Amino acid sequence: MIRYPHAVLAAAGLIAVPAAAQIAPLFTGTWKADIATAKLPAKPDVFELKDGRYTCSSCVPAIAVKADGTPQAATGHDYWDHIAVKAVDPTTISYSFYRAGKLTSANTDTVSADGNTLTSRWRSSDNVKKLEQSGTSTETRIAPAAPGAHAASGSWKPAEIKAVSDSNLIIQIKETPATFSWTQPSGETYTAKFGGPAVPFVGDPAKTMVKVRRIDARTVEETDTRAGKVVIVYTLTLQPDGQTLGVKVDNRKDGTKTEFTAHRQ
Repeated sequence: MIRYPHAVLAAAGLIAVPAAAQIAPLFTGTWKADIATAKLPAKPDVFELKDGRYTCSSCVPAIAVKADGTPQAATGHDYWDHIAVKAVDPTTISYSFYRAGKLTSANTDTVSADGNTLTSRWRSSDNVKKLEQSGTSTETRIAPAAPGAHAASGSWKPAEIKAVSDSNLIIQIKETPATFSWTQPSGETYTAKFGGPAVPFVGDPAKTMVKVRRIDARTVEETDTRAGKVVIVYTLTLQPDGQTLGVKVDNRKDGTKTEFTAHRQ
């Protein structure tokens, strides 16, 4: 599932007067993402469970492991290092994710009776406060499963986010003339200086670093890096009503783009 972005603000110079003196703290407050507005990535999910093996060619990096329900090593993934995959029944595949030997999250993919809709359900408590979080989404088939493969195999286009825990959707933002603070209900947080150096996203298991800049008075860009490489760029645009944020998520690692809006609470 998508991980809700932690967008930030940055500095901009205006004539001879410091920017901080001219830009009010417009983003300060509590915001909640509206999943009904989500424009999901165009990139398809392509995976297969066949002959006791699970492969995911669209994953970054790609995955190829035994599908016997035991943890298998899979390097290069930011939030987990082992995955356990198994066929639960003819229509459902289960996934368990581990980091350093500890279970962090679990997913299931279930194909509909007509074979054209995939429903994914996930749950996790991999956060600072160990909150139980969950979500449900659907995908539409765009290519069939190979002969002999599990019915949920194939190529799928993201269609709709059905439900996500509030703790994944709600963010508290505090903006000052010099800094921007972002805190999630699950405990992850950071405070960054506008136009300053990258700072840690405290509590994030992937050790994400955050650098921010202000594009204009109503637009903010956040660049996330891991191990010195850009992984995601977020753009927040405050709408004229002051109550709505337009959010764009450019996932440079996965090669996907997502958009949605968030509303002031």
